[in-house]
Amino acid sequence: MMKTDLSSHIKLEQVSRRYYCPDSEVELISLTRYEKVQTNVLETPLEGAAWAAQEVADTIEQCVREKGRCVMGLGAGRCAMDVYGELVKMYFADKLSFNNVVVFNMTELGLGVPDAEGQSTLKRLSDGFLNKVDIAPENIHTFNPDATKENVFRFCRVYETEIDEYGGLDIVVCELTKNGGLAFNEAGSTSMSSCRLVSLSGETRTRIADSYQCEQSPKTAVTLGISNILNASKIITTAWGEGSAKAVFNTIEGNITDQFPASFLQMHHNVKLVIDLDAASCLTRINYPWKVTSCEWNRTLLRRALVWLSEQTGKPILKLTNKDYNDYGLSELVAVYGSGYNVNIQIFNDIQHTITGWPGGKPNADDTYRPERANPYPKRVLAFSPHPDDVVLAMGGTLRRLVEQGHEVHVVFETSGDVMVSDEDMKRYVMVSKRVAQSKGYYNDAQRGVVEKIEQSLENKTPGDPDIDEVRFCKGEIFVCEGITSCAYLGVKEENIHELSLPFYVDTQFGKGRLTEADVLPVKALIEKIQPHQIFFADDLSDPYGIHEPSANVVLAAIEDLKEEEFMQDCRVWMYRGLWGDWDIAHIEMAVPMSPEEFQHKRDAILKHQSQVHDAPFIDPEDENLNWQRSLKRNQDTASLYSRLGLASYEAIEAFVQYHP
Repeated sequence: MMKTDLSSHIKLEQVSRRYYCPDSEVELISLTRYEKVQTNVLETPLEGAAWAAQEVADTIEQCVREKGRCVMGLGAGRCAMDVYGELVKMYFADKLSFNNVVVFNMTELGLGVPDAEGQSTLKRLSDGFLNKVDIAPENIHTFNPDATKENVFRFCRVYETEIDEYGGLDIVVCELTKNGGLAFNEAGSTSMSSCRLVSLSGETRTRIADSYQCEQSPKTAVTLGISNILNASKIITTAWGEGSAKAVFNTIEGNITDQFPASFLQMHHNVKLVIDLDAASCLTRINYPWKVTSCEWNRTLLRRALVWLSEQTGKPILKLTNKDYNDYGLSELVAVYGSGYNVNIQIFNDIQHTITGWPGGKPNADDTYRPERANPYPKRVLAFSPHPDDVVLAMGGTLRRLVEQGHEVHVVFETSGDVMVSDEDMKRYVMVSKRVAQSKGYYNDAQRGVVEKIEQSLENKTPGDPDIDEVRFCKGEIFVCEGITSCAYLGVKEENIHELSLPFYVDTQFGKGRLTEADVLPVKALIEKIQPHQIFFADDLSDPYGIHEPSANVVLAAIEDLKEEEFMQDCRVWMYRGLWGDWDIAHIEMAVPMSPEEFQHKRDAILKHQSQVHDAPFIDPEDENLNWQRSLKRNQDTASLYSRLGLASYEAIEAFVQYHP
């Protein structure tokens, strides 16, 4: 059976089990001393969902046993839906009944907005959960569908009264959002906020559009407030993935603040936050375990500890003293290694060896301490790009180096990225081609028909409408041609640029389909044809538009199928980030530096993507920086960190982590 979720199994380091699943209550108390909410860390989302589902099942059985029914408040986020999926399994295994369960929907999207795209949380709950179990229809409660923006206040009070008439909520199940919200209570929601109409942030609307596989989502929603959630007898909140890590940290270790409404959970007496290891990555016991326990020291943890100590003291690594180690709780390292200086030298050299100006390996050189091997030379390099601009944004400087150093570089556009091109940009290109054809006398009936169809579709288009095929094609060609121009500027030959137009993207209205074997086969065929010595792919899985994750999974699925082939034994696979995240320095295995001139060359290559420079349709209105500017800043920030640690000072650095199939 083809595996299409391998990205979820990427582990950047081996976290000791005792940090998240200790053997004793005493050790747990020590590990969680900074945590103000009971947090249960499971290794994977599947394990987390199963654990949370059992907790819900136990609560239902207890409430039914004690008072004849259980009243639940249900959120409809992705993580919560995973929990409901496990509850459905328990129901079909005759381990649980919902016959005595009463459900209150916690949120609903839009008011007075036509539900043309099925953007309804109740429908989502019904399709994924409620319609699959034995709950009575009369026990399912939601917001009055007749509510409008004018009368919503009254209907919200009625809904709260209805909950009170059932004796309040026995249990709430909801997701901790990546911006630190609960339900649709976003930044600014107070602990006293009640059921109400709210405006949705750009980030939340993007997340909703991804969940419902549509281009746009309503600007407003109705939600139970923080006070309604805190009034529940028990709260179970879930979060998966690295993108949730900062929200998890702020919720359970940060201060209570309305900027992170989930932090109000610290005020509740019976909360259980269920997360996976990736979502736990910012917690003190995972990220800085030396603060709460004795450690099982490995290379990654040593590197992280010294980078942290360097930042705390403001000293480069080689100037750290035994006193610094003692003052900041790392005396254990002095005892183990004999002196702080011994640790300094080891970690300084370790980080120093990640830096290379030869990302394809330096021929005829000792490669003992280099991140890439010297031979074979030249190498065949295959770089996968989810959209036509991603590979340049993340590793444009490295691409140029590889070309200049004589390697055969291939770039693969996995999708056309058409939904990232604005209507205005496309109109401009259509206008130019139309005017040229008219002026030169070859504007025929066939061309006129296509142009008029495009113009009419754009004129009649309303927010949220999908583009017709002709518009999608034109937008895709604009982005692909910009990508070709950009890669050519970096020296990649046009015949080495491959367009795959993967079905998961092309065959769905908004490019958010499910992966199938039809997606994997062309990727696999290309790898077999080129037989690369290096593969680069994007592990930028915090992408809010949902394209990077399937794009990574399709590459990983192909690699998984081919990993036993002879040519793959001589192939190294590297992961890059840049647009939606960056690597922790503890994980970086190859750092490719850029001079000011090289960095300017990368910037110029990025600017070849004119449709993405100023008016890309998905620019976050809450972020002053455009996407490409964020990417460049990350390169500079990485270089600045290396410099502060006492290593060479560069203008910018692109960083990579090796993937091991």
